[in-house]
Parts: sequence; structure tokens; C-alpha cells
Amino acid sequence: MTRMQPHLHVHDDHDHAVCRHAHDHRAHAAEALARAERICRERGLRLTPIRAKALEALHADHRPVGAYDLADRISPAGGRRLAPISIYRALDFLVEQGFVHRLSSRNAYIACLHGHGADEVVAFLICEACGGVDEDSSPAMKKAVAAIAETRQFSPSHQVVEIVGRCEHCRENRA
Repeated sequence: MTRMQPHLHVHDDHDHAVCRHAHDHRAHAAEALARAERICRERGLRLTPIRAKALEALHADHRPVGAYDLADRISPAGGRRLAPISIYRALDFLVEQGFVHRLSSRNAYIACLHGHGADEVVAFLICEACGGVDEDSSPAMKKAVAAIAETRQFSPSHQVVEIVGRCEHCRENRA
């Protein structure tokens, strides 16, 4: 992932400052949504209204979102809240297709901005201060994880690394 140009963003507890993960989500959301629609057509799959709404809602936030919070966000205004099973089915589909990632440590979901393959090793840099998440992968990381797995004669089915710390924005604006 390349370093993005600084843009203004407000965190809940910060003044305007550089926030790369918020910028990345805003800058790439439309492209990622269009890619998901195209991939579903190519695979003969349906991006149902609930799946599309869930994906759009996840792209609207640069922080991981839990299933119940997602249900609140996409349920019709003034109407009944969508059933949790409907949300989980939509999320399962979106994860299976590679459009969304589940962050185990947060029991929450984040939209995938990249079109990487299922065998990619993905690292998530999770800011413990603002909750923002950056996603990254590299050939070097993939090689390192493959070497570890091979040494242990382990066959990975899911390759996600979650790294918790403080993002650049929060480190620079620490009180």
C-alpha cells in the first residue's frame, strides 16, 4: 500500500489532523463497491439488497463494525431492526467473497479496500486510540508467513495478522 497524501478528518476525540485510514476508506470505497458488484456478476452471484447495504455501511466507516451495530445502521428508519441471522448471513457471504474481513480480536468486520486473492496474507494495523484500521499485504510478509507455516508443517486456511498499537495520527496528537 502506498502512503496516501494527508487529508483532514475528525476523530471523536481529536481536532482536524492527518488520518490515513479514514482517507483510504473514503478514497477507495466507490471503487471497491464497483469491484464487488462486478465480481458478483462474473461469479454468477447475487449482491442482494441486504448484502449491498451491509457492504456500503462497512465502507462508510474506517473502524471495525460489529454485526449488531451494522444491523442498526442498515435497518429501515422507523422500521423493524433486521434479524441478526440476516446480518450474519450477509457478512458470511461478504467474507467468503473477499469483500469484507472479520477481525477476530474485535469480533467485528471491516470492508476490504483491495482486490487481493484469498491466499494473500493480510495484516491489519488496529489503532487502540481511535479504532481506525489500516490493511496491508506484501510479498515479503507472505513469504515470511509461508516459511513459518512450512517449518511447522502447517497448512493455513486463513492468513490474517492483527497488530494493535497507535496510528501515526494518534501518536502525533497524543496529549
